Amino acid sequence: MKKTRILAIFASLSMLFTAVSAQASSGGPSDEHRSEHQRIVEFWTHERVAQAVPRDFVLDITTGKFTPSRGKPPGTPGGGGGGDDSGVVTGASWNGGGEVDGAVGKVLFEMDGSYYVCSATVIDDGSDDSGQDDTALILTAAHCVYDEVNRAFAGMWMFVPDYDNDPAPLTATGSFCADTTHGCWTPEAMAVHIGYAGAGGFNDQAVLYDFAVVRVGPGGLDDNSELDEVVKEQGYSFSAVSFGTAGYAFGYPAQKKWKGSDLIYCAGPIDGDPYNDDNTYRMNECKLNGGSSGGGWMAPFSESTGSGTLVSVNSYGYTGVNAMHGPILNEDTQDVYDAAKGEGGIVP
Repeated sequence: MKKTRILAIFASLSMLFTAVSAQASSGGPSDEHRSEHQRIVEFWTHERVAQAVPRDFVLDITTGKFTPSRGKPPGTPGGGGGGDDSGVVTGASWNGGGEVDGAVGKVLFEMDGSYYVCSATVIDDGSDDSGQDDTALILTAAHCVYDEVNRAFAGMWMFVPDYDNDPAPLTATGSFCADTTHGCWTPEAMAVHIGYAGAGGFNDQAVLYDFAVVRVGPGGLDDNSELDEVVKEQGYSFSAVSFGTAGYAFGYPAQKKWKGSDLIYCAGPIDGDPYNDDNTYRMNECKLNGGSSGGGWMAPFSESTGSGTLVSVNSYGYTGVNAMHGPILNEDTQDVYDAAKGEGGIVP
């Protein structure tokens, strides 16, 4: 596959932050996390959230180079596409409710003085729900967490679950997080793979490793709630699914007809990317765009319960091709997942 053909939808450019890895004690969140959490929550005013945009690379046909393309700031909800008798959904509002409503959320972060949005999903942390493990993990795209060019983690990173239920009015005064359904959560640790961090750009190598896991500390409306006690986690599989498997992709697209406040989904068979030697996945006809990056792919997925098994994330696309692409979660993803439970950082 030629690198000049890849359109890295939603890829990040400049990030200033280094990963926060303060561990919470068994008695509650550490003072370091409390302080950093409050700083991030206070940073995200309604005005700043209203300025946050997706960022992606668009291939310039005349020059053969990628140029940044900025989406419009998110606003009021927009309508979706729809499906056909084949069961393929090219992009429609998710109205089925269930666990996915809470598990999929928006991500806000700062890069080089600009504000950006992605999507992410709360992933099963492997705890036994005994209350002894306060870990809460979030799966998203690596380019929503780490800048592979400038080699730095994102700053002011914040997760907003269940944003579809009651989007906060972006023209209001006061606290943005206080106006959301459940509040916001911030990192204790971030983890990406060296295959992404060392790629030197969003390229053929980077797309193979475009996954990240973030461990968040207590947050929410009371700044002391565990995320996985507020919303339901989704399962995961760190092994490839067979091409042709029925899958669902979710996210908060914020370009063209979508405004970033509506949970949109695609449904259809998961195939390989023919331009990348089938080393990554493709969901044909899926029209999710900027802002949905990092949103989870699930296979299988139950429409009746809204629960499923995460197998990929929204990652990239191509100019002139109606399809979404994502990495194949594998043993490298497992290493990143394990690292996020600890100190985080770049996984060799």
